[in-house]
Amino acid sequence: MDAKDFMSDEFFKQFKTGKELNDFLKRIQKRGIEKMLEGELDDHLGYEKNQKSQESNSRNGYSKKKIKTSYGESEIEVPRDRDASFNPMIIPKRGNMVEGLENIIVSFYAKGMSNNDIQQQILEMYDFDISTSAISRITSKITDDIVVWQNRPLEPVYLIVWMDGMVFKVRENSKVVNKTIYIAVGLRRDGKKEVLGLWLGKNESSSYWMSVLTDMKARGVRDILITATDNLNGFTDTIKNVFPQATTQICVVHQIRNSSRYVVWKDKKEFTKDMKCIYDAPTKSAAEAALEDFANKWNSKYSYAVKSWRDNWEELTVFFEFPIEIRKIIYTTNLIENLNGKIRKYTKNKLSFPSDEAVMKSVYLATREATKKWTMPIRNWGVILNQFLTIFEERVRLNA
Repeated sequence: MDAKDFMSDEFFKQFKTGKELNDFLKRIQKRGIEKMLEGELDDHLGYEKNQKSQESNSRNGYSKKKIKTSYGESEIEVPRDRDASFNPMIIPKRGNMVEGLENIIVSFYAKGMSNNDIQQQILEMYDFDISTSAISRITSKITDDIVVWQNRPLEPVYLIVWMDGMVFKVRENSKVVNKTIYIAVGLRRDGKKEVLGLWLGKNESSSYWMSVLTDMKARGVRDILITATDNLNGFTDTIKNVFPQATTQICVVHQIRNSSRYVVWKDKKEFTKDMKCIYDAPTKSAAEAALEDFANKWNSKYSYAVKSWRDNWEELTVFFEFPIEIRKIIYTTNLIENLNGKIRKYTKNKLSFPSDEAVMKSVYLATREATKKWTMPIRNWGVILNQFLTIFEERVRLNA
């Protein structure tokens, strides 16, 4: 029976009840899973069934295992090896189908693979054909996870919150439009980083950031010591409206990038070197002197760049108020830009997304993959925490 026969109306007419059809599909699924397990054991041993091998490890019969799938409970035969080192990915030891195949599918999806790509990959790996609609149903379960994650309680205090936006192309009313995923990353009192949330809106604006900050406050955030943001118009006032005690630092990297945007190629190296003298200065007064030198040299040619530095000066130089160790982690949004880069890596194959749900699902899964290693405090955390306690003791200890 080929795929065309399987999907025909005549084929479905042989089943008199939904239970009969479900039982048939359960048997098909059971057979497919067992074939996939055989393929995994072949790969584990390094040779196929009925082939001879010089390896000491070999097949050792089967064990029975009950699994739960969308078609109900089934009993399958799991192949064994003699030294008991075989632990299949599809159905791990002490696991079931959901913890195996579905996790693999979700992992593939998180890395930017399309449903068709995932289907082909599983076919090549396990010689098992799973439909793209089944893959879609599995990944759609992530939507519930996003709702729970996005509404979880947050810490009462974050020492630093980095905020940025990423633009994606999304289909809307038969057109492809730009939409922004708003991302906030917080530094907790234990020194660990945490993605506070993902919010989808139109092009980045301070008014939408207001709703993001309000949502964070509603979920338990009472205070933010320092924010690191781009120089979006009105952003600082927006932050002050929700967290009035927050100190706002504009990202120096964004400033450098914006200042260099229209600099001709032959000037760029020297221009960038002169800007570095500003933000690498040991003190704010030294930075002001460097800015004057920069202005005297470049104002006639690139007045807009000099004006941009002067217009944003107070918020660009907030980091000079802090010790060196704290400066290094607040004067730039490099941390969140690194996260954005990893998200782009996982989503780069998607030229556009079919819906808001699809882009949120992809970015959430990419974020989950990209932050798996965020398990340790940032470097020199003991020194940095003591500096924060010295400067903001009462606020750091709030609800500690």
